[in-house]
Amino acid sequence: MSVFIAGSIGIDNIKTPTDYQEGLLGGSVAYASLAASLFVQPVHLCGIVGHDFPKAHLDLLQSKGITLDSLEHHSGESFTWTGEYFTDMNSRETLKVGINVLEHWQPQAGGDAGNSPFVVLANSSPQNQSQALDQAKGAKFVAIDTMDLWISIANDALHDVLKRADLLVINDSEAKEFAGTSNLIEAGRRLREKGPRYVVVKRGEHGSYLFGNGPQEFFSCSAYPLSSVFDPTGAGDSFLGGMVGWLASKEKIEPTFEDLKTAVAYGSVTASFTCEAFSTRKIEAVSLSDVQERMAELQKFTAYAA
Repeated sequence: MSVFIAGSIGIDNIKTPTDYQEGLLGGSVAYASLAASLFVQPVHLCGIVGHDFPKAHLDLLQSKGITLDSLEHHSGESFTWTGEYFTDMNSRETLKVGINVLEHWQPQAGGDAGNSPFVVLANSSPQNQSQALDQAKGAKFVAIDTMDLWISIANDALHDVLKRADLLVINDSEAKEFAGTSNLIEAGRRLREKGPRYVVVKRGEHGSYLFGNGPQEFFSCSAYPLSSVFDPTGAGDSFLGGMVGWLASKEKIEPTFEDLKTAVAYGSVTASFTCEAFSTRKIEAVSLSDVQERMAELQKFTAYAA
């Protein structure tokens, strides 16, 4: 059960209240691929990098069972993002973005990537997501992430790709914006009407909501409790990669709502590791046994007797 993951990959420069570091591995597809690789391999990463992309980052990805046959190398400069987080770590400011090689990228599936039954369209333009999905001839389960930028400037294209998706993962403020309502429960149900069978609304430190078919298919999952957050960059991408990676490891090509509930919990736990160090550094060092241990703790923390 392989996974094909397409999206942005680049170089991040991140400032937090306690530190600043440059040249970090970044991009939605990097986080999602590392998270998925905890559960299943191979993971086929589809993206584009420039001449300045550090070889050490590529070596790391390959060491985790991530196949780079679908990664394009370009003579231009890599995509870059520079951002700053503030004291509560829930708010951040984008200081600089270099689109660079992403501007004219058209995803291409190399090797056996297009035969993967599980496809993750990590956060990128809806046009790129559609192009990637066109390459995924073996797709059986398709998950998609998006953000407020695409809701604003590529709404029609986003609606088109959503009709081809099984799962949409989106954060709470963007869900309300996209659905046109201030009620998060109503937002989740409206988003299902746009095409995907399932919708997950991420709520940061407050967990997530899963929406299925009708009002009875609803699940609220707690976030794994962290005493401190060092760098939340990529947590949402790790959440998505963890979800789909677990589904792929269990060969859940046509998952039930109960399957999705478990996948959401695994996504929550996987994302929690990402927040504990700069960039991908913590999730790089995590093992599946670490995930299982934290999963058992989350189950204990949220269990109760009726």
